[in-house]
Amino acid sequence: MASDSALESTIDKILGQTESNILSSLNEALTESQQKLENSTKTLEQEYDQIINDGKKEADKIEKQIMGSADLEARNKQLTTIEESIAKVFSKAIDEIANTDSSADYSNLIKSLLDESTKILGTTEIVVSTNTKDKEIVQSMLSQYPGSELSPEPIPCLGGVKVKSKDGSMTFDNTVDAKIERLKPLIRKDIATQFGVGN
Repeated sequence: MASDSALESTIDKILGQTESNILSSLNEALTESQQKLENSTKTLEQEYDQIINDGKKEADKIEKQIMGSADLEARNKQLTTIEESIAKVFSKAIDEIANTDSSADYSNLIKSLLDESTKILGTTEIVVSTNTKDKEIVQSMLSQYPGSELSPEPIPCLGGVKVKSKDGSMTFDNTVDAKIERLKPLIRKDIATQFGVGN
């Protein structure tokens, strides 16, 4: 259906912008890395204004239909469409993050994730787990954290670290995956609000 397609495109663009905000909340280095990713989509940016305008018109039309008819079925369909579109956009964003090459900015991100993790756990006596791709970067930084060591077993994640105190009493998941999952409800709420749909 055309309205679903326009709505999905609108949500895709809103989350494209929001993705930069998500990653900037991780740290400044990730913001720079995300900016590079966004720069690679210059061709999409040329269509940005038209997509946003069409999406707003479509969203206004759907909102008026819902408010005018008070049709619960139409409202549920809109919520379902928004949720499906959000899931597709998250999947696309995760694919893009997974395919981003490591860089100096990414190394800075890993450093900041380690700093945050040790601060939250209150110790550098830690065992750090990461994926195969990030293992070398993490290993090169552990000398800065006295008493830390790298787990020999890689974990499945997009990137980042999972840190456990050596006594096993505390664990902090500071992977990119975990950060995205923690932010998903906020993004869903923001998008629903922009389309005038309650949670």
